[in-house]
This record gives sequence, C-alpha cells and structure tokens, in this order.
Amino acid sequence: MNFERTSIADVVVVEPKKFGDSRGYFMETFRQVLFAEHVGTFEFVQDNQSFSAEVGTVRGLHFQTEPKSQGKLVRCIAGAILDVAVDIRSGSPTYGAHVAVELTAENGKQLWVPPGFAHGFCTLKPNTEISYKVTDYYSAEHDRGLLWNDPRLGIDWPVDVEKAALSDKDKRQPSLADLGSVFTY
Repeated sequence: MNFERTSIADVVVVEPKKFGDSRGYFMETFRQVLFAEHVGTFEFVQDNQSFSAEVGTVRGLHFQTEPKSQGKLVRCIAGAILDVAVDIRSGSPTYGAHVAVELTAENGKQLWVPPGFAHGFCTLKPNTEISYKVTDYYSAEHDRGLLWNDPRLGIDWPVDVEKAALSDKDKRQPSLADLGSVFTY
C-alpha cells in the first residue's frame, strides 16, 4: 500500500497494490497497522455505500460537528468520481483550501478525509458507487454542509453548475464566509 500526502498534509491518498492475472485481480483495501503508521490511529465504526446513476451528480460538501465529527476513508467501487476535501478548521494555514482527487474503480485509490474537513464528490461516469469507512456514527443533529460551488473555494468541478444533479439540501448550504467557526485547528 502506498500513502501519499497531498497539498494539505492531513489529507492522504491511499493506493492499494493490485495483484492480477488472467482471472482478474486481488487487492487489500485496508490494513489497520499500515493506516496507523502512515496516517494515524483512528477507529472506523461504520461503513457506508452510495450509488449515483447520473454523470454530474454532486453529493456534498458534508461534515459532522463535534462531538460527532467524522473522518472518512473513501473509495470508488464502480465508475469514477472527483472526490473533494475542504479544510474548514479555523486557524488552519490551509483554511478554505481543498484537495481534489479522481477515484475510480480501476485505479483503486482511496482518499482519507480527516475530521475538520467538508467532503463531497462529483460523478464522472454513470452508475457510480462509492464505499467509505467513517470514524463516528451518523448523527442528524450534527450533520452540516458547505455550499459545493462557493466561488471562494475555487473547486474546479467537472460539471456545469446548472446541470449538476443535487439534493435540495445541498443547494441551500451556507458559503464558507457564512459558515462560522465549526472546527479549530
């Protein structure tokens, strides 16, 4: 397994090694001891999976506030996404900055999105599925979001703003300027 720090050091790309032959392939997608050595010690308590039928589906940017903040280890198991993590830790030198990584079923890459970051993605292929581990359980009371296309974030989403498939909730999220302090660096 390869662990690559991104432009925001706390966000890490995890790339499993694939072993293939004429039958297909095998890859180990998670090993706690290696994750702890290269990323940190986190306990994953829930696995989630989502399916998006249309290209240009945007989900996010989502996060949970303390004391139910979540770290996420995201991978694409069918199709492809542009996966995005936005630093929303007040006082962070990278506050408001983001990392965007293409995750596909073929490349097997995963993105570690630590607590204190908003997370979202845009589908690049039809019938895309993602699977992700989280470090705390879902809590509707602590569920929050950030406006996915806030110009201040500078995210180059691969979809026309007018054509993006979004939930009503994601269309109404606050901008970074209106978010306030939710995490401290």
